[in-house]
Amino acid sequence: MDWLKTLVLAIIQGLTEFLPVSSSAHLILPAQLLNWEDQGLAFDVAVHLGTLIAVLWYYRKMLIAMVQGALEGVTQQRMNEDLRLGLLLVWATLPAVIVGFLGKDFIQEYTRDITLIATTTLVFGVLMGVAERRGNNSIELLKVGLGLATLVGLAQVLALIPGTSRSGITITAALLLGFRREAAANFSFLLSIPIILGALVLMSFDLATEEQLYTHTQLLVACIVSGIVGYLSIAAFVGFISRFGIMSFVYYRVVLALVLFAFFVPWQQLMV
Repeated sequence: MDWLKTLVLAIIQGLTEFLPVSSSAHLILPAQLLNWEDQGLAFDVAVHLGTLIAVLWYYRKMLIAMVQGALEGVTQQRMNEDLRLGLLLVWATLPAVIVGFLGKDFIQEYTRDITLIATTTLVFGVLMGVAERRGNNSIELLKVGLGLATLVGLAQVLALIPGTSRSGITITAALLLGFRREAAANFSFLLSIPIILGALVLMSFDLATEEQLYTHTQLLVACIVSGIVGYLSIAAFVGFISRFGIMSFVYYRVVLALVLFAFFVPWQQLMV
């Protein structure tokens, strides 16, 4: 892997891990336009580690509060707001973990088609626009209950389909359920922590059997770049969505989907 590819893919990963724009769709473009081969498992581990560090650092105060809340809850034998939020995040993560574990082979074999990615990029982008228009923007993060967390967690299962966007579908569900925009973004990004960590663990199991295509220096740089870009994208997005809403990302997804359909979807195969 050359340095241009290392930097470009690390930046894409850092941005699209958290922005509601579909990382799968964006990774297709440089691969198709520049005829790049798959970046490999070691690179995926490096950039996911970078984005995990980014989200942990951005939400460090909230995460520390949840740990302290858990300790207080155990010692005082009573529930508190921070412990409650932590438990809701764990609960909302379970559906995607269970379905992802049971359907891993099926997902890898049957959901990597570019036509599917273009379609989900478009459909879920439009749905995100509906959520922005219909949501009542009223529920704060600490007011989220078990039912709302469950529904957002179930929506996150759809992110196993490439092109959906994990942050996109969870923010969409949260907005439809009445979350305030900033609360929707924060809940989505906090949910990403166990998901990214789980993906890292699963990918790490297969690292020993993969041929090493890159130097340790390249992997370290990829990790750092994806982490810095990921942190900046979280900070920028949370501020942007609370002030301007999410319609800009809806328009972007529609245009991206149209580009994929126009230039990369094999229409001649679909007509047969």
